[in-house]
Amino acid sequence: MTRQEFEYILPGIPTSPGVYKYFGEEGDIIYIGKAKNLRKRISSYFNKTFTGYKTHELVNNIRKIEFTIVDSEQDAFLLENSLIKEFQPKYNINLKDDKSYPFIIIKKEPFPRVFLTRKKIDDGSEYLGPFTSVAKVRELIEFIRRYIPLRTCKLNLSESNISKGKFKVCLEYHLGNCKGPCAGLQDQKDYNDSLQQVRNLLKGNLSPVIKEFKNQMQQHAANLAFEKAAIYKNKLEHLEQYAAKSTVVNPKLGDLDVFSFARENDTAYVNYLMVNNGAIIQTHTIVLENKLEESDEEIMLFAIAQLRDNFKSTATELIVPFKLNYPDEELTITVPKAGDKKKLLELSEKNTIYFKQEQKRKELLHIKTKSEEEKKNVLFQLQVDLQLQELPDHIECFDNSNFQGSYPVSAMVCFRNGAPSKKDYRHFNIKTVKGINDFASMKEVVHRRYSRLLREQSDLPQLVIIDGGKGQLSAAMESITALGLQGSMTVVGLAKNEEEIFFPGDTESLRLPVNGDTMRLIRYIRDEVHRFGITFHRQKRSKGSLNNQLEQIKGIGKNTADLLLKEFKSVTKIKSLPFETLVEKVGQARASLIRDYFNNNP
Repeated sequence: MTRQEFEYILPGIPTSPGVYKYFGEEGDIIYIGKAKNLRKRISSYFNKTFTGYKTHELVNNIRKIEFTIVDSEQDAFLLENSLIKEFQPKYNINLKDDKSYPFIIIKKEPFPRVFLTRKKIDDGSEYLGPFTSVAKVRELIEFIRRYIPLRTCKLNLSESNISKGKFKVCLEYHLGNCKGPCAGLQDQKDYNDSLQQVRNLLKGNLSPVIKEFKNQMQQHAANLAFEKAAIYKNKLEHLEQYAAKSTVVNPKLGDLDVFSFARENDTAYVNYLMVNNGAIIQTHTIVLENKLEESDEEIMLFAIAQLRDNFKSTATELIVPFKLNYPDEELTITVPKAGDKKKLLELSEKNTIYFKQEQKRKELLHIKTKSEEEKKNVLFQLQVDLQLQELPDHIECFDNSNFQGSYPVSAMVCFRNGAPSKKDYRHFNIKTVKGINDFASMKEVVHRRYSRLLREQSDLPQLVIIDGGKGQLSAAMESITALGLQGSMTVVGLAKNEEEIFFPGDTESLRLPVNGDTMRLIRYIRDEVHRFGITFHRQKRSKGSLNNQLEQIKGIGKNTADLLLKEFKSVTKIKSLPFETLVEKVGQARASLIRDYFNNNP
């Protein structure tokens, strides 16, 4: 849609709060958004100068605009989340959480059964959950069946069938696992009381259940029915053991929803702890893919709404890591600074970090464990995605590393046939560049690497990846051009933050599917060059910070500095050595140089 086309429809857009939908060429919804003022918000897409290309791409693809007016900003927020979940538009935040979660169902029928299900249908039944662990659900079901007597049979326990005496009690009744509603031995009210215990148990509200068990135990003991009293005593003990498995922070905290946030490039991670009566009863982490230039707050708001809806949360207080303008006046938003709520947030953050690391580990393991044929297929896909003339059996990747301009180094890793070739890894000490100049450093190491391969008549890589944006890529291409290697290999730049791929001379970047095999391999190569480079840089920095002061002394070389540090461990200790000791170790002349230097530079 052009600016002129938009100006034509602008007067018809209201200034009310609402939700807007953008449609693409094929008539499909490509973006859904909310607004306090629809006209102002929609106009911003056509008037604003965006820093990222993704929003420009969205605007260029808009062919039709529709909107829905609502009464408040809160209504717009809720409707937006509902529509995004239903239509999953191309440019909206993508919640990558396609699991089918288990529920515990209280079936709509006379004397309802309680069992596990993954299918939630609109049949009037009561669904409790969802739960994030099938094992946890099975444990709950087993606990319920052992300590809260409910029927498990599929008999039609209609009032007429029971009154006609159609059924007889089964073994479950004699074992004490059922009170025999099929034979009229348990009325509906007593059965419903047991169902309420189930609800309390699943919601983490154990106090009413414990109170009921205690009452039953005391009544049976008062009636001298000690065997039945012992059964309830056993139930109480097991219930207390079950409660101990929950992470109880403080029962006085009540019900809370705790959210933590981490972000890496276009991927965000949000962990959710559901706290009922001071106990953590649910924990779950989701991954969100950022499609436009959404802020951390926008992503967090979207995630909170989705998670609270999925897990049917009724908590009225949210614990979050930073301030949020959540459009619901009935909710309290807390950014804790200390106390139990802060501990909960820190626990959630630990879960987020662990999940993020585990995702990377699984991704790396997935790549490492591929068969030779699978690795070859990934290289074929890489060739197609980057439009390479040859299969990239040989890939090299460069990265710079420095610390405040000190100890600048570069690293190069080599992959052959889709796997690391560590014997071909190389470190580079920067020789011709002083201070911070990533461009000049990249130009130097690329020239050194490929001038050497040319001298040795070694094979050149089909693909060279420069870890950096257009500046580093241009610097690398200066060396490639100077060596006459244009066209001999493909050189691309990988933007550090956006994971965008740049080709020399192109104004627009290439964005590949974030979790496609091509980007997984490229990320693996990039992470490997980071690891290799940072390790070398730390070694040099550590060694340099020790040797540096000694090597500044005119007449004292690296060998003398190394000898003294190996013997005395620190510069501070060397300063305090008696002159005679220094003479003994390095001779009269060098000892005098060291003594004079430290006397003048205490």
